[in-house]
Amino acid sequence: MSRIFSGVQPTGDLHLGNYLGAIRNWVRLQDDYECLFCVVDMHAITVWQEPDELRASTREVAAALLASGIDPRRNIVFNQSQVPGHAELAWIFNCVARMGWLNRMTQFKEKAGKNRENASIGLFAYPCLMAADILLYKATHVPVGEDQKQHLELTRDIAQKFNNDFKKELFPVVEPLIFGAATRVMSLRDGSKKMSKSDPSDLSRITMTDDADTIAKKIRKAKSDPDALPDSPDGFKGRPEAANLMGIYAALSDSDIKEVCERFGGEQFSTFKQHLADLAVDKLSPIQDEMRRLMGDPGYVDGMLNEGAVRAQEMAEPILKEVRETIGFLRK
Repeated sequence: MSRIFSGVQPTGDLHLGNYLGAIRNWVRLQDDYECLFCVVDMHAITVWQEPDELRASTREVAAALLASGIDPRRNIVFNQSQVPGHAELAWIFNCVARMGWLNRMTQFKEKAGKNRENASIGLFAYPCLMAADILLYKATHVPVGEDQKQHLELTRDIAQKFNNDFKKELFPVVEPLIFGAATRVMSLRDGSKKMSKSDPSDLSRITMTDDADTIAKKIRKAKSDPDALPDSPDGFKGRPEAANLMGIYAALSDSDIKEVCERFGGEQFSTFKQHLADLAVDKLSPIQDEMRRLMGDPGYVDGMLNEGAVRAQEMAEPILKEVRETIGFLRK
């Protein structure tokens, strides 16, 4: 069976984009792949994190994975920092990757902005740690959004260079799994921008801890335009908010965007928003209730992550041993 590795950062509240673009897809992969799902807390500290908030966010993300339907008995669910091999292999890959490769990474440029000289080395070398996350388990496939495709291509480059340098096919060349609809859920305040934890407006996103009233309020206040909804996807040109809200409805209802246009085309946003709010509450409330229950039992969540880390370490250790022997490290 092919093996999947995927991770999510424990920074800020998980939102609808995280759920529709990643977590829900992970749940659907469980039957067809051997899966490792990781809360990547080492990636989170590439920018400053308050320690207590990081611990709480790690538990919250783990609870969200379980509440969404990921089974920790069938999969390995853990947090990254509990498996030291991630850091060890990341250092080795720092010595394999080239500065020119990392300089081309657009996400670093976006996150560092004009203040590149003050960005952490960890933020710059982030893609090497991502490569280590994946290749530590010889994962064959990684579910990625469009914004992570470049990092996955770097992972492939690192694997190929390592294999070529040491004339040994040690690492697989990983394949991306890119899902179609709703991989990019956009801001409720600006349909041209991706829904983000970092947006200063709380009204821009639906978080996985919002209650039913808050979800309905945010959808009612979502930016729209004065025209009736289009009756086909061809009508989305120049109307990013219509495309976003109708796309969210399609994703939540597991229907095609064309079907949503045919059903609601010609209606006003006010009517459609009520349908969307009802659907969002219906789909998200059971997950949120289970999240709250799990977050009220941190001992259970921590125990589940600990057990997952033990299983991940057992899987990683023989691969690390092979890497150490290949590059010439002396071992006891």
